Amino acid sequence: MALRPLGGVGRRPVPEWVVLRTCNYQHEADIIKSVLEGSGIEAMTTSDDCGALDPALGLVRGINVLVAPDQVERAESLLCTLPEGEPPDTSPSE
Repeated sequence: MALRPLGGVGRRPVPEWVVLRTCNYQHEADIIKSVLEGSGIEAMTTSDDCGALDPALGLVRGINVLVAPDQVERAESLLCTLPEGEPPDTSPSE
């Protein structure tokens, strides 16, 4: 049985993805995903929150940020260059 890509055409099969970070809140995972995608790194988030029926499960189980194995090193490097405690500058460049 062939694996179907998750999330649409062109995505890698799910077993190839690697957990880069686990966050307690969805917005934290979304910010990390946005930073990665803004730098050309394909990323996705997953969580087991009973189909959004119980978002509090994210506090227990966490929300995973995943990337492809060949992009882990680049993603780690990018996230390590961001100042701790400060959000990335997302203002439009002129």
